[in-house]
Amino acid sequence: MELLDAIIIAVVEGITEYLPVSSTGHMIITEKVLGLESTDFSKAFMINIQLGAILSVVVLYWKRFFQSLGFYFKLITAFIPAAVLGLLLSDYIDSMLESVVTVACSLVLGGMILLFIDKWLDKAENNAEVDYPKAFKIGLFQCIAMIPGVSRSAATIIGGMTQKLNRKTAAEFSFFLAVPTMLAASAKKLKDVWDKDPSILTENINTLLIGNLVAFVVAMIAIKFFIDYLSKYGFRVFGYYRIIVGATILALLAMGYELNITG
Repeated sequence: MELLDAIIIAVVEGITEYLPVSSTGHMIITEKVLGLESTDFSKAFMINIQLGAILSVVVLYWKRFFQSLGFYFKLITAFIPAAVLGLLLSDYIDSMLESVVTVACSLVLGGMILLFIDKWLDKAENNAEVDYPKAFKIGLFQCIAMIPGVSRSAATIIGGMTQKLNRKTAAEFSFFLAVPTMLAASAKKLKDVWDKDPSILTENINTLLIGNLVAFVVAMIAIKFFIDYLSKYGFRVFGYYRIIVGATILALLAMGYELNITG
C-alpha cells in the first residue's frame, strides 16, 4: 500500500465513520477501486485507522467524555456484546472483509431500513437518557455491524432510537460507544498481525500513523456536519445513497465485472 493510497482510504474513513453508510464497506470498495490487494497489513490498516477517527470524539466531546464513573460503566455494558461476539467470530468477520458482494447487499438492505426508520421510531421520550438496560440493548444492535456494509453508526443510533432516545442523544451515545469498541478491535488486530509477523507493522508504521492522523482530522469535520444534519432531516438521504451505491455494485456484478477483493 502506497502512502497516497493510505491517505485516500483514511479520508474515506474519516468522512464515513459517523455517517450511517458503513465506513468499512466504503474502505473495502475504495481498496478495490484503487486496485489494491487485500493483505494482512491492509486489513489491519482499515481497522486501525478507525481508531484515529474515533479519537476525534474524545477531543470534540472531552468535557462530556470525562465525566462520572457511571458513564464509563454504561459504555462497558454496551460494549460487552460486541466484545464477546468479536472474539468468537474473529476469523469469520475477517473473511467477510474480502467480499464486496456482502458490502453491496448490506448497503441496499440497510438503505431500505433508513428510508422508513424515522417514521417507525418517531416516539422519542422527552429528556430520555441512557441507563444500563438501554446501554446493553444498544450494544446488541452494535453486533449487527460486524457484517461489512451494515454501519456501526447506523446500527447503534437505531438501537438507541428503539429505546426512545431522540436522534441526537442516540447519535452521541453511538459516538461514545465507538471509543472502547474500536480501541479493542484495533488492539486485537494489531496483536494478531504482530504475532504473525512483526515486520508487517514495523515496515509500515509511518503509513499507519499518517492514516490515523488524516482520519482523525477529517472525522472531526464530519461529526459536526452529521449531528446537525441528522437532528434536522433524519436518515432518508443516507438511505437513498446506500441503495444507489449498493445497487450499482450489484449491477456491475450482474454484468460480469469481477469485484471480489482477493489477497
